[in-house]
Amino acid sequence: MTSSRPVLVVTDMQNGFVREQSAHIVPVVVDLVRRWQAAGGDTLFTRYLNYSGSPFERFFDWRRLQTSPDIDIVSELQPYIDKGVVLNKRIYSPFTDEGMRLFGRQGWTEFYFCGIATESCVLKGAVDAFERNFTPWLICDASASHAGPVAHDAGLLVAKRFIGPNQVISIGQIPARLLEVCNSRQADHS
Repeated sequence: MTSSRPVLVVTDMQNGFVREQSAHIVPVVVDLVRRWQAAGGDTLFTRYLNYSGSPFERFFDWRRLQTSPDIDIVSELQPYIDKGVVLNKRIYSPFTDEGMRLFGRQGWTEFYFCGIATESCVLKGAVDAFERNFTPWLICDASASHAGPVAHDAGLLVAKRFIGPNQVISIGQIPARLLEVCNSRQADHS
């Protein structure tokens, strides 16, 4: 097992979840991923895969995210995927059996969550990290809801109650050592 490292969890940034209410978050997450990876940080991209007979079909009558292009991670993040790890999941959270094995192999104990949707998959991942005695962070300005700002705000409110008010942060509150400062590489090569 490697030493403990923080991981940026890019939650379900898939074509099927990017809609008018959540599209604004795509460039924000892309920039965050770019800066995180440039600083040498680990990145986990989760991808939700719906399936025939799922609870989403049975209880919500929702049949999306079963095939491409819905299940595909947005094209803007494609250049960064090979520098990270992709975890397919069939539940809200990345804390599946496969995910737990991955986290153990990587030594990840501190999780920075962003992506879609704040009130469901992002929130559930952060709560599951908390309940498993990991350190969760929910990055509020790098998360959104395809159901709109009311659902996003509700997710943030619930997150503060579940994982602690200080665990919901903005990008500007991420420790500087975890993010490359904009244009610093260009300055180093001048």
